[in-house]
Amino acid sequence: MNVDLALVFFGVLVFAAHLFASMYNRKKIPDVLLLILIGLLVGPVLHLIRTENMGVGGPVFVAITLVVILFEGGTSLSLKVMQSAWKSTMQLTLFCFFLSMALVTCIGVLFGLELLGALTLGAILGGTSSAVVIPLVRILDMGEESRTVLVLESAATDVLCIVFTLSFLHAMEMGKLQVGSIVGNILSSFVLAGMLGFAGALVWSRLLTRIRKLQNSIFTTPAFVFVIYGVANLLGYSGAIASLVFGITMANIDTIKNKILIKVMGGAGHQLNKTEMVFFGEIVFLLKTFFFVYIGISIEFSDVRSILTGLIITFVLFFGRVLAARFFSPKTAGPFDKTVISMMVPKGLAAAVLAELPVAADVAGGEFIKNVTYSVILFSILFVSLMILLVDKSRFVRHAFERMLGSNTDSTESIFMHDVERYGDKEDAEDEMPYARSPYMFLQRKRKEQIAKAEKSKQETLQDKNPQKENRIKPE
Repeated sequence: MNVDLALVFFGVLVFAAHLFASMYNRKKIPDVLLLILIGLLVGPVLHLIRTENMGVGGPVFVAITLVVILFEGGTSLSLKVMQSAWKSTMQLTLFCFFLSMALVTCIGVLFGLELLGALTLGAILGGTSSAVVIPLVRILDMGEESRTVLVLESAATDVLCIVFTLSFLHAMEMGKLQVGSIVGNILSSFVLAGMLGFAGALVWSRLLTRIRKLQNSIFTTPAFVFVIYGVANLLGYSGAIASLVFGITMANIDTIKNKILIKVMGGAGHQLNKTEMVFFGEIVFLLKTFFFVYIGISIEFSDVRSILTGLIITFVLFFGRVLAARFFSPKTAGPFDKTVISMMVPKGLAAAVLAELPVAADVAGGEFIKNVTYSVILFSILFVSLMILLVDKSRFVRHAFERMLGSNTDSTESIFMHDVERYGDKEDAEDEMPYARSPYMFLQRKRKEQIAKAEKSKQETLQDKNPQKENRIKPE
């Protein structure tokens, strides 16, 4: 591609990303979907850009995007909410991962893969993508605990996908599957990576006030996160978990009361200031824009069989996810939160990277595994984007989700009430609003009528107990 045209394309893409974000706020058309479609157009359709043209720059860019999104996502998590959400997170994460892996394995066997090859495909597609989930849940009006569960799940399943995929590939080479090795790798990857991210945050908190005195120092915090991520991966741990824990610790470092840790930090911990958080938010927006376009460019359409398999897997994973959302959602999750949890099946970076390993290891069916994975990445992201749009626009779809998730569609706890509260500050002009005759406003009016009736009954009771003066008999 011509350099001048490339610069024009990048500039127009940034403006388009802002336009798409505005369209999501007004029309509920997901910007993720539109960005992927742009990638598909300039990549597989028109062949203007190929992933091979990016060389090593493509994987490096994807890794940088993942690090920054995980770190920035971690800074939005409250330690208090995490303490109440950890049980729900563990239940949802483990159930969804192993159920997804089992379902995909069965489909893989049906389409001709050997058992270990099918298990490898199941492990690759067992998780959710942090780079997709975190930006989506940040713009959805969810409860804090539900949002926390989804963010933690996306980071944890990346680790599970990596460990299980590598273990199954190793089992193919050795001719046997070692369960103890898998468990040990998972524990070390989680615990040691978390410790590294926590220790890094303590050190950075101590250095932060001195670093701020330097000129042009605002990008030093992301740079330090890159170091943490790289060191964790080089040591064989999870860089994703280390980055997430670093962000969580920096966001909650003022809650640390341990004297030894305070001494390590050189006093009370220093959080990131508002300017730094706004800057990181801008970086995430920019990286997210190019990441989803890159995903669209990276999709490969090699054969109809792999595309069909990917489509079937996406639908099967969704129905499995609905089952998990119904029984393993946080207790505080309402119908809307459960609906979002049930839709979160997107695959992304981890799946795309792991899909290359069976081909590199010359595994039987490796090319088929790779092509199916890319198909599922495309279909799963498209599916999530479209479902978010339909849930917001279609009463029928909302009712369908409520029935599947076991919610009472006639109660005031219905998913409709989510929008009643969202638009409640506009109630004075409800007759002029386009949704004035929608179920949202109907339920709102019903609730207002009930409150007015109760208030009137209360006033009548008070009047009976305290007769007015004019009704009293005046003495002569």
